[in-house]
Amino acid sequence: MQIPGATNFRRIGTLRPVLYRSDHLGALDEDDARQIQALGITRVLDFRGVDERTSAACRLPGVVVHSLPIEPTIVQKLQVMAATGQRPTPREVDQLMRDTYRAFVRHNTHRFAEFFGYLLESDEPTVFHCTAGKDRTGLAAALLLHAVETPAEEVMQDYLLTNDRLAMPEQSRHGLPQDVMEVLWRVQPEYLAAAYAEAEDRFGSIDDYLAEGLGLGDAQRQRLKALYLGG
Repeated sequence: MQIPGATNFRRIGTLRPVLYRSDHLGALDEDDARQIQALGITRVLDFRGVDERTSAACRLPGVVVHSLPIEPTIVQKLQVMAATGQRPTPREVDQLMRDTYRAFVRHNTHRFAEFFGYLLESDEPTVFHCTAGKDRTGLAAALLLHAVETPAEEVMQDYLLTNDRLAMPEQSRHGLPQDVMEVLWRVQPEYLAAAYAEAEDRFGSIDDYLAEGLGLGDAQRQRLKALYLGG
C-alpha cells in the first residue's frame, strides 16, 4: 500500500493486518484517508511531542487518538546548535541518533509500557506513529516483534524498511545541509542496537526489559501472540 501523504505507512513484519505503523497522519488528503479507513482502523497511538501534534494534527476521520508523547530531543539539540552558529556534521548527528535511542529507554520506558497497555486491551485495528515513523515508532515496532518472538533478522528487516519507504523532504525546516539530512532521515542497525544496549545495561537483557520495564511477563507476551499472530 502506498499512501502519498504518509509514505512510511505499512504493516509490521508478518503480524496480522490489524496493526500498522506510520509516519504522521497530518498530511493526508481525502484519498489517503479513504485508503486507511478501508483497513478499518479506529485507534491511533501517537508518540509525537506537544508541538509536533499541534503543527500537524491527525487528519484521519473517525478514530480515537491516544497521545503517548515522547519529545523529539534530537531536533531540540540541533536547533540549539543552529542558534549558536554551530554546523552539525554527519558524524555528530550519527552520535546524537545513538544517544537518542538510549534516551528512549532511559527516559521514556513508561511511554512504551503505555503503548503495550493499549495493544493488550484488544486487537482493535490500530496505527501507531511518530513524525517520521522511524525512531520512536521503529523502536516500538521492534520491541513488539521481539515480544512475540520474531526472529532477529526479521525485526531488523522491518526496522530498516523505513529507508526504502520514507520520503525525505527536499529542504530542511531547520536549514540543515544535505549530508546531515541523509543521516537524520535514515535508520541504521547501530541505532536500534544502542537502545538494546541501554536496556541490557539497565535490566540485564531485552527479555528482562520487556518484563520489568514494560510489564510484559509470560502471560502478556502470550496474549500479544494470540492477538497479533492469530494463535
